[in-house]
Amino acid sequence: MISHKIKTQKETFLNQNDPRYLELVLNPIRVCAKYHPKLGQGNKADGLSLSQFQTLYQADPFYTWFGLDHPLMYAAHKAAGGMTSIYRQIGIGCEKLFRTVLRDSLDLSDEDVTWSYDILLPTGRKRTLYLDGRVPLDRIPEKIRRDKFREWMRESATAVGVAPAVFDTLRGAVFEVRQGYKSKDSKRQNADIANAATAYISAYLPCAAILSTQIDGDILHRYRGEKWAVITGVVGASNSLISTYDFMRDVVGYDLAGFFSRNRELLRDEVEVVLRTLLKPEGE
Repeated sequence: MISHKIKTQKETFLNQNDPRYLELVLNPIRVCAKYHPKLGQGNKADGLSLSQFQTLYQADPFYTWFGLDHPLMYAAHKAAGGMTSIYRQIGIGCEKLFRTVLRDSLDLSDEDVTWSYDILLPTGRKRTLYLDGRVPLDRIPEKIRRDKFREWMRESATAVGVAPAVFDTLRGAVFEVRQGYKSKDSKRQNADIANAATAYISAYLPCAAILSTQIDGDILHRYRGEKWAVITGVVGASNSLISTYDFMRDVVGYDLAGFFSRNRELLRDEVEVVLRTLLKPEGE
């Protein structure tokens, strides 16, 4: 187990970053308040308003007989889709935050922390796939941090059964960041497994960084079996091989749990505003 800790940045400097980091997280969440359900009406960018919903449902005798044109039914659709969007947008914001913290804390560039690769579709066209962060070891300027990160990689690779000869070829790590992972979506899992294979081919250790403790046990077991390093939102574990927050504090050098904790009231207030907007019909 990694025993010593890299000295983190001064608390005053961390707090100075808070406004910038908060905007990365909050801006996507605020978009959710504008959510309108599409209700099977194709890919209308803005969804349907309450009046459009009622016009649609009142034109359907069956729905009218059951009173499904009621404003509360619209509010239910809006809330259901909007709350799904909240989870998704929190994830998007935290992906940006994670990548930015890697860049700032390890003194990397935007290019350094970005990783993508191309796949060839059956149509013959290329598609570019992105992971949420990258740390190339040779781009970390400070030797102590570089050695610390490599040691974390070595221990993580050993924990998931990566052969030493394979580890010796690795030149860094790439990250898939999620707010949680409870879905049993096999398509998503297979895509992640393909990402891991491509990462190893490209000489990177793949790591799934989950920010909450919400991950299905079967998925966790499968990913580690496919040689993903997986860290989750456990707080107080004192183990950077299993805790996202210990990894960020002890290896990257930024107290991400501290950031969320000291800004929790603002985060909660912003989400509450969005929820209250979603849980009522328009015009109330």
